[in-house]
Amino acid sequence: MTRLERIDQLLEQKNLDAVVVLSDFNRRYLSQFTGTSGALIISRNSRILLTDFRYMKQANTQATDFEIINQDGNLIEAIKTKLSALNLQNIGFEGDLVSYDTYLQLSKAPISLVSVSGYIEKIREIKNDTEIEIIQEAAQIVDDAYEYILTIVKPGMTEREIKAKLESKMLELGADDTSFDTIVASGHRGALPHGVASDKVVESGEMITLDYGAYYQGYASDITRTFALGEPDDRLKTIHQIVLEANIKAINEAKPGMTAKDLDQIARDYISQYGYGEYFGHSLGHGIGLDVHEGPVLSHRNKDVLNVGNCVTIEPGIYIEHLGGVRIEDDILITNEGCERFTKSNKELIIL
Repeated sequence: MTRLERIDQLLEQKNLDAVVVLSDFNRRYLSQFTGTSGALIISRNSRILLTDFRYMKQANTQATDFEIINQDGNLIEAIKTKLSALNLQNIGFEGDLVSYDTYLQLSKAPISLVSVSGYIEKIREIKNDTEIEIIQEAAQIVDDAYEYILTIVKPGMTEREIKAKLESKMLELGADDTSFDTIVASGHRGALPHGVASDKVVESGEMITLDYGAYYQGYASDITRTFALGEPDDRLKTIHQIVLEANIKAINEAKPGMTAKDLDQIARDYISQYGYGEYFGHSLGHGIGLDVHEGPVLSHRNKDVLNVGNCVTIEPGIYIEHLGGVRIEDDILITNEGCERFTKSNKELIIL
């Protein structure tokens, strides 16, 4: 079943006349249109992309399954006008993504709004062969960037300098952009799970955590590696080994049919048996795709079953205030046989 056929199915299930899609990721997923402004109106008889004059040529090239309409003035007003012209009244919309002001503007039309929150995002969780190939390329970029950064990091550099060199290398390797704000956390700052790069100078004897990702042809990769610049504290060596083994164990046991909660528990139990359970405070991972953070979320609260085609991260970590921290993250694909790891760069403890 195609993506648009799944939307037809939604219309039938919810007894909707149409669905209006405003979010960038969902709009791109359903139409292939990569412009930053526009809306889809999908009904049983119409597939319409509204956008402004800047994107008309692009839209006609990319969104070949859609009728392209040059919006006249305000986008929301253009949506309302088109819905009225087509006599579409029972309208599905992205309730969790549409702003309150946009909702109020749409509500002024003689239509009934029905939230379809999460429906399109759920479809996006299963990647097709083309998406998988692109994510593999994005993973190769971050792998190669890590191998490069190990050759240039030295005491006296700041975290921001490391970030700049890392991001520049990813662009050189073919990335369109970074997929999120790069984390470079050295020494005691390694205890900050989201310690984005600062002006701190890296010193000999410190662990350095790099958490970064690349966008390639619209799809994201996400990797974390922790290495040492000079001989680190023995406690950090021990922690690194525990996190590494938790990462490997979760990857080895990942398979379709198990719940996201169960996979999270595998890594969490492993870390807990060594007495560090309270220092692993975040979920094991998340889906990646058009968005660097999407479903399925690998957390102790998510009882959803993993399916073939899910691309997810496996990223256990231990963070101890005043000492530092370790996180090791890989991107994997759930397959019929278990899983396939996309990020293949060395994740053993490297001491430079």
